[in-house]
Amino acid sequence: MNESIWLDNIEIPEFPKLNYEAKTEVLIIGGGIAGILTAYYLKNKGIDCILVEKNRICHGVTAGTTAKITAQHGLIYADILKSDGKDKAEMYLKANLSALENYKRLCKDIDCDFELKDNYVYSQSDRSGLEKEIGALEKIGYKAELVDTPNLPLKTVGAVKFLNQAQFHPIKFIKEIVKDLKIFENTFVLEVDGKTVVTNCGKIKAENIVVAIHFPFINTHGSYFLKLYQHRSYALALKGAQKLDGMYVSDSKTGLSFRNYNDLMILIGGSHRTGKIGGSYNGIEQFARIHYPQSKIQYRWATQDCMSLDKKPYIGRYSKNTADMYVASGFNKWGITGAMVSAMILSDMISGKTNEFQEVFSPSRSILKPQLAVNGFEAVTNILNPFGKRCPHMGCSLKWNKAERTWDCPCHGSRFTDDGKLLNNPANGNLKS
Repeated sequence: MNESIWLDNIEIPEFPKLNYEAKTEVLIIGGGIAGILTAYYLKNKGIDCILVEKNRICHGVTAGTTAKITAQHGLIYADILKSDGKDKAEMYLKANLSALENYKRLCKDIDCDFELKDNYVYSQSDRSGLEKEIGALEKIGYKAELVDTPNLPLKTVGAVKFLNQAQFHPIKFIKEIVKDLKIFENTFVLEVDGKTVVTNCGKIKAENIVVAIHFPFINTHGSYFLKLYQHRSYALALKGAQKLDGMYVSDSKTGLSFRNYNDLMILIGGSHRTGKIGGSYNGIEQFARIHYPQSKIQYRWATQDCMSLDKKPYIGRYSKNTADMYVASGFNKWGITGAMVSAMILSDMISGKTNEFQEVFSPSRSILKPQLAVNGFEAVTNILNPFGKRCPHMGCSLKWNKAERTWDCPCHGSRFTDDGKLLNNPANGNLKS
């Protein structure tokens, strides 16, 4: 029951553990969809590439996705237009629409349940926010629709509708594109020393390094411990629930998300900052009991997302001082589309080309955003807290997650089993006893 719908009855190819001293043009650290797509694009450009994953590929955050492919990431365009201007809002939109087109092209030849679906961002209280988003989209040349009554079992004040977005089965898709990639599983990166990467089973020398793990773990560059925090969300796959006409997501971080897969409805909610008290499964299970009383839970799983300071991912050079190191992170719950954007940008940059979208996603952009103060407060408060178990990442005091029986870090989102084994990074090892 506590397993993602996407991993059921799907066998992903297994890859060996590294057992020799390796050398490559590009090393990708992280075997989720962002790392895999980047490896796929680099291979197609004729660039030698190795990908390493500490466990099995796509058994982490990628397995927890809702697998929506869309350029509509909440009500983001009004925010980008206001903070960054028209050119960057257009750039963000075009990048994500290009990612959607690339998925369409690739999925033509892959049996991965790819379907075109309209996407809706609904609000239960703020119609003016929807109207502002429509206005922003008009200014950057995209025609969206303000819909009065989305097909949902809850009261809304409307929704912004994007036509012809998509959904698919991510693991079926990945199963096909990894076939000819050079991948090592169960290969845990312990240290990056210049162009040498030390793993638990050997060293790899690489001209370029891509850090595509969920939360960048190298603290000496990039300040990702200030720029990122993590959110947990909870998902149910319900049999006998409603058949929807599209994909739906709330304008609120703590709202509900809906999509169908075959005869199941995937309901996501209960979101909260990792290490804080949140809705867990209780809220969405209660919603299902009230609104879909005849339905039965077929799958139940939790997932975790990296959130950036300004709702845009960090894709590009790891920092201004790391010319040959790159990063892809901070997808803000839109990791499927963000993964494709990452592959497009990073494969161009590594091959010496300037990508037309790289400026808007640059990890070196300003960090002077309101969320920075929140992240700093959480870090200082929990580092100075003298009680409890400590996270090995930066020494924050861990919180006990009663619902999932884990130790969670409220600073950066590392998680551990009740006996101290690492579940989620950026921590790079187990708890000390």
